[in-house]
Amino acid sequence: MIETFINYLKFEKRFSVNTIISYQTDLLQLQEFLETAYQEKELSAASHPMIRSWIVALVEKDLDSSSVNRKIACLRSFYKFLLKQELITTNPTTKIKILKTPKRLPHFVLENDMVSMLDHNDFVKDFFGRRDQLIVELLYGTGMRLSELINLRISQVNLHERTLKVIGKRNKERVIPFSVGLVSLIDNYLSLKKKELLETEHDFLLVTDTGEKVYPMFIQRVVKKYLKVYSSVEKKSPHVLRHTYATHLLNKGAEINAVKDLLGHTSLAATQVYTHNSMEKLKKVFDQAHPKA
Repeated sequence: MIETFINYLKFEKRFSVNTIISYQTDLLQLQEFLETAYQEKELSAASHPMIRSWIVALVEKDLDSSSVNRKIACLRSFYKFLLKQELITTNPTTKIKILKTPKRLPHFVLENDMVSMLDHNDFVKDFFGRRDQLIVELLYGTGMRLSELINLRISQVNLHERTLKVIGKRNKERVIPFSVGLVSLIDNYLSLKKKELLETEHDFLLVTDTGEKVYPMFIQRVVKKYLKVYSSVEKKSPHVLRHTYATHLLNKGAEINAVKDLLGHTSLAATQVYTHNSMEKLKKVFDQAHPKA
């Protein structure tokens, strides 16, 4: 039953690999809970009280509300699928309510810190240094997700048009423009890559020291290495550079719908979280400039 649902997510809904793994883990955890607490092995036999008791147990274990809500979303999707397949007659998650979550503002690097890091050019001018620089500048210069960066192929980069094509969540394709400065950096990197590694068996743009496709931890190490020198931002991760990209664009007056499209968000609500930081800046300008402030 779980396997059928996972295949549905994979091949019909085209969810990301990470989402599929999370959903599978959530369902297996619920299954284990039902067996232990109710001696019930079938997820299709779970009732509303059973599922509610699992949610209560998660909260009592101090699992944060966003994680609990993700599990609730998984169950809603799962039982909706079972209902559609006529494997159950009632949906036990119908009256399960999501938990209230504190509003978290995204971490981002201050504009001066970001400019200092890139202008000081601490990146070594060999292949490895240019590769590290390209990782940081692509994340900040395009706002792409970590998974999109890792899977970016040379064939998806158009230096003449200054655009790159990425495959985002649910296999949605979008085109992102990039700066003139990135053209020479990419061109230089590709030349050094060809000399250093000769040929690789793939056309992924970013590679490890041995020519293999980069992986999440590799990118995270590179980003953290440079951010810790120039920024005091609490989180030093690839996703912080995505937040920084969006925040800086809005601070410079970019239209929110345009930023939404650049980030690949499906709804404006996901983008609006960045407007708080822009609003704080506007308030500061108002307080400094308005005669009656």
